[in-house]
Amino acid sequence: MELIKYLIPLFLLTAISYGADKITNVSKITNSMTNSSGTNEITSIELPDQVIYGNLNNARSQILPNLGATAYTIDKQAIDSMAQGSAAPFSELLIRAPGVALDSFGQVHVRGEHANLQYRINDVILPEGVTGFGDELDPRFIDSMQLITGSLPAQYGFRTAGIVDIQTKSGVFDNGGDLDFYGGSYGTINPSIAYGGSTGRFNWFIDGSYNQNGIGIENPTSSAVPIHDNTTQFRTFLFLSYLLDDTSKLSFMASADTNSFQIPDVPGVQGGADASGTPWTNINNFNSSDLNENQNEQNLYAVLAYQKAFDNFNFQVSGFVRSSGVHFIPDPDGGDLYFNGVSSDVSRVLTTEGFQGDASLKIGPQHTLRFGAMVYNESLDSTITTTTFSVDGNGDSTGILPPINDDSIDNELLYGVYLQDEWKLLDNLTLNYGLRYDGYSSILNESQLSPRINLIWDATSSTTVHGGYSKYFTPPPLETVNSSSIALYNGTANQPDVSQDDPVMAERADYFDLGISQKILDGLAAGIDGYYKSCSNQLDDGYFGPTLIPSSYNYAYGQVIGVEFTASYQTGGLSLYGNVALSQNMGYDIDSAQFLFDSYTLNYISDHWIALDHEQLYTGSFGASYAFKESIGETLVYVDDIFGSGLREDSGSEAAGDLIPNGASVPAYNVINIGTEQSFKITDKQSIKARIDVVNLLDAVYLLRAGDSVGVNAAQYGERRGIFGSVSYIF
Repeated sequence: MELIKYLIPLFLLTAISYGADKITNVSKITNSMTNSSGTNEITSIELPDQVIYGNLNNARSQILPNLGATAYTIDKQAIDSMAQGSAAPFSELLIRAPGVALDSFGQVHVRGEHANLQYRINDVILPEGVTGFGDELDPRFIDSMQLITGSLPAQYGFRTAGIVDIQTKSGVFDNGGDLDFYGGSYGTINPSIAYGGSTGRFNWFIDGSYNQNGIGIENPTSSAVPIHDNTTQFRTFLFLSYLLDDTSKLSFMASADTNSFQIPDVPGVQGGADASGTPWTNINNFNSSDLNENQNEQNLYAVLAYQKAFDNFNFQVSGFVRSSGVHFIPDPDGGDLYFNGVSSDVSRVLTTEGFQGDASLKIGPQHTLRFGAMVYNESLDSTITTTTFSVDGNGDSTGILPPINDDSIDNELLYGVYLQDEWKLLDNLTLNYGLRYDGYSSILNESQLSPRINLIWDATSSTTVHGGYSKYFTPPPLETVNSSSIALYNGTANQPDVSQDDPVMAERADYFDLGISQKILDGLAAGIDGYYKSCSNQLDDGYFGPTLIPSSYNYAYGQVIGVEFTASYQTGGLSLYGNVALSQNMGYDIDSAQFLFDSYTLNYISDHWIALDHEQLYTGSFGASYAFKESIGETLVYVDDIFGSGLREDSGSEAAGDLIPNGASVPAYNVINIGTEQSFKITDKQSIKARIDVVNLLDAVYLLRAGDSVGVNAAQYGERRGIFGSVSYIF
């Protein structure tokens, strides 16, 4: 921490003073040119704002390159060519990338890991929020995005399974507006508006959308229409940027969303009972189809960033704040008590403020130094009000208790610094090596110095080989560390089977990656990438009890191993892609938050390796699209396919004594989507666009979750066939 205190002000002071010395005139550059007589004359050239912004964006990409890592790009054209286009949930974009498996509640698993994703917007980290069901990120504001995986360079810390790097639209490049009305199956009504523009040195982009439908969360049954699953969601995003001069700019980004979700019901569920079989309550014939649980979510985010690019030195510094909240509301008529013997009203609000600075300095033809720092403080306000029953030593109810209040405020300080060197050993051989130091201070105080090294070899003009090693340090997310005081529930129906509660620890990992990419023909490229991760205190989380807010825990040891294959082809208006991945993820011995588990599961895992609940042996995606222009506009047709072997479920029976946690997998699935889009030109800047999407064309019935694996408390089925359409006015 002492190092952080001195490094941050020094970094800021150096950057600002150096930038002040080099400042140039607004929107001009000075060139030395040779005239016809051979003498030099100094000329001042006016630069278009688009050129200046383009230069600054290119310079920013050189501050944080993904040297040696594996990067998969999804741009606006690719988004339009997948199911539902820019109206799709954000997770649907990610599952088109290699090695990404879909889970319930909008979650995805990259390379066999649970969560552990870091999101960045215009190269500024998006601090984590409380995990909910709603999407904070909207594909409508994305210009392009990359999923960066593998052996990450030293600039990436904390969350390391993958970096989702989003570059937003801006008014200087996306001048104009888009008014869209999207709707269809499940009562979906999803209007949106986006507008970007520029004036002088100032440019902006803003979008907003409203979404209501009847399938906010995955259906817990195989029926075509879920029960009690309505949602309303509102999202907005704002980007502002101002050119201070030809080499620097000030940017501001902000987003806000608010969501409400009904928790879907399962018909025919029987009421719960105590150890002797006596029903928890005397409510007669409570219909499980009438259970009325709800969850409300809110997220706010704002960042102010300053970028300077000149000579051989580029940097960006930013400050950010975020507030994220989730509130689970149990059935107001006592339904949770009737079925579970416990009813918990749970609210978590996470507030974050922090600083990030990154810089690059070219110190010669062979070396480019990169360095930076990040520090942010998190505060979690947790409020839990639980109503339950007192029980005797035999587990029999002795009456209902007054509400139990279990409130807490927890804080966590995270910090990281890094230094690395890009060394051009040969014209076709680059070594990128560096060190990163990360730490956090919360219930525990942990830190680690992590070496990173990657080698990139351009074997031929069409063949690139990369390999690397990274040491990773992943602190537990404060928002998922269960802060319940389990002693409060002793002698109640909510008393855990296991009383041990060791603190959740940071994961420490060694990560190896090796891959090759090949351009086979014009427009045709392919690649293969293999990886292996060995870790201690492997982090995972799950849903325990009746609420749908996750809790973290550790496996003492973990392993992840896998391989990915990817190919793409593009010629004219035809685009094809295909990705297939194999992955295995294992864990051994749960060594924190043991009270979340029953004693049988805990004892089994204490001396057995098990597959983790989010493991999917094989995952794949394919897509084809064709776009062709006509005199009246442009036509796009597409088909895509998402498939997988299925996530894990338990095998055997605990009652029979042969239960294997996560010992099997749910059945494999295959989901085909098709669609078409037609634009009609009105004027040079105005057009009408119509679109239709058919999701799950063959109406496949498939399980995402069976509801009986480690950390999974309910079944979820994938969305059945849906037909959606939109009409847009482009201006």
